Amino acid sequence: MTLNSGIEVLRYTAFSSDPAGGNPAGVVLDASALDEATMLAIAAEVGYSESAFITASQGRSLTVRYFSPKAEVPFCGHATVATAIALAERIGTGDLLFSTAAGEVPVTVAADASGSLRATLTSVEPHIEEISAAALTEALDALGWPAADLDPAFTPRIAYAGARHLVLAAATRERLAGLDYDFERLAAFMTGLELTTVQLVWRASDSVFHVRDPFPIGGVVEDPATGAAALALGAYLRDQGLVTAPATLTLHQGEDLGRPGILTVELREGDSRIRVTGTGATIPDTV
Repeated sequence: MTLNSGIEVLRYTAFSSDPAGGNPAGVVLDASALDEATMLAIAAEVGYSESAFITASQGRSLTVRYFSPKAEVPFCGHATVATAIALAERIGTGDLLFSTAAGEVPVTVAADASGSLRATLTSVEPHIEEISAAALTEALDALGWPAADLDPAFTPRIAYAGARHLVLAAATRERLAGLDYDFERLAAFMTGLELTTVQLVWRASDSVFHVRDPFPIGGVVEDPATGAAALALGAYLRDQGLVTAPATLTLHQGEDLGRPGILTVELREGDSRIRVTGTGATIPDTV
């Protein structure tokens, strides 16, 4: 799509090969002449949860900034996947290096057996933080979740792998499906703790999870597929002893929004960083 300003914004979905699935992102391949205010305005006009802007490049090493419709964010997984696939379609598959506000993020794009492109990004160094009882109570009140609806096997924690996410596990799939929260209250809570999303999860099996991510601070009720939160969840699960590396996890996200997507999370033995893989697709201008 071309905006009124004449700037071309590519539109890709990430974590789905169907343009109607996954999480859409705007991608500006050459934002070298754009200032912060202009990038924010473009992200707001595009209206997706995030858009990515390549502000500098040298070969396959690029500087990338990410904006929601309301603010710049340090890192965005789905927009990274979208950008990497857009680049691979133009310069070929292989390794890329994204320099982001969160740090350097290696990305590899390869074609699978069907010929579809899949991007794998590697997180920055993750870490896990405790959350106070008072803060947890406020989060649950804003979500409208009784504490009894949490899965006791999952201790609430803040997880970071490029962006901060509060991880809360629902005891049932029905609890996860029934998401109806106080938008302004949750946004204020998240701002106070510098959270990007709240990562809500339900464990279907040892390696399969269903996840949802409220994103009010970005001006979006819910993010359909959240790569940064998937990375954070992988770090959290390992830290809590809920999975043991090596492990490959399948995350289903977007089903409750009618935009299903699949995120594949990989934990490698002897490597503290987390990897997430997903497909992508161009969104036609008619959509």
